[in-house]
Amino acid sequence: MRNYITGIALLAALAACNRDGVDTGLPGVAADRSSAIGADGDAARSAVYTLTNQTSGNAVAIFARAGNGTLTSAGTVATGGTGTGASLGSQGALALSENGRWLYAVNAGSNDVSILRAEHGVVLVDRFSSLGSMPISLTVRDHLLYVLNAGGSGNITGFAVDEQGGATPISGSTQTLSGAAAAVGPAEVAFSSDGRWLVVTEKNTNLIDVYPVGPHGVAGPRSSHPAAGVTPFGFAFGNHNDLFTSEAAGTASSYDLDHGSFTVVSRAVNTHHAAPCWLVVSKDEHFAYTANAHDGTISGFVIRPGGALSLLDANGTTATPGAGNLDLAFDHDGKYLYQLRSSGPITAYRVERDGHLSFLGVAGSMPGAVAGLAAR
Repeated sequence: MRNYITGIALLAALAACNRDGVDTGLPGVAADRSSAIGADGDAARSAVYTLTNQTSGNAVAIFARAGNGTLTSAGTVATGGTGTGASLGSQGALALSENGRWLYAVNAGSNDVSILRAEHGVVLVDRFSSLGSMPISLTVRDHLLYVLNAGGSGNITGFAVDEQGGATPISGSTQTLSGAAAAVGPAEVAFSSDGRWLVVTEKNTNLIDVYPVGPHGVAGPRSSHPAAGVTPFGFAFGNHNDLFTSEAAGTASSYDLDHGSFTVVSRAVNTHHAAPCWLVVSKDEHFAYTANAHDGTISGFVIRPGGALSLLDANGTTATPGAGNLDLAFDHDGKYLYQLRSSGPITAYRVERDGHLSFLGVAGSMPGAVAGLAAR
């Protein structure tokens, strides 16, 4: 039987996912297209990134990653835009291109997106309108970039990106959500593993939106499907269009999206923790992990053949990084898992063969408004 959090408890769980942090007053970096960090490229080749998301000036905070997975703060680079100074309530505020050369960042306060070159140093290259209000999540595949706008009426919009750091709107690519953005509470947009579909989670309606992607990158009309659990939030795809979602009510679910079908595989598996709002899948698709905002834990799952989920640990506690969970990201090889906290630190773990996590250390101190996490 599903064990959902209801009523006031459910609202508290969702609030934990959207909780504002405390601004420590880190000065914003002035917008400068030539701003750069790590000219020798060390910080860019193996690094973890997050956004300061400040109203005084948004910036990418960079952490150099050593060979053993540990992190060292390597400064910030201004995005040229502004943040909101509050939690974005989303997953995917940062995204790396598949070749790792480009880093894309949302500026939710100035309604635009920044492109940064992430090789031989991190350099701001361009900034363009999100063609909507309050961009909170983005996804990249090949030469396509889609942005989820969570303000106003809400939408997803596509752009063609190139190897010179440019982005061009794709005509006809803008598609609506199931209702006004404030009513649906969108959380994330992402491409399926084969690139044929775009998916958006809606927290307030308990819907998952699926958009077909045409041969020229144009998103088609939406189909909306009831989520298996309450308050679908962060999600990730496996290698065969298996879709894995976290649900802020305390569960995680999986679906089969092959050939555009939408079939529930595992329905609302209990994490035994409140507010599992962010979810990632290991590179080999053997494990999934949720960051549980309410009590600062991480729940691990074993992924069975066909995409079925079962808890790695019976009590749902695989690691306890501490209060203020915000996001998760794997490095490119899937050897290390990184967890962002609202007070700014990033906790590093080594992923063991059985899926358990070995603590490596904590790095950084940033404003509580931080958002998004990407690693390479």
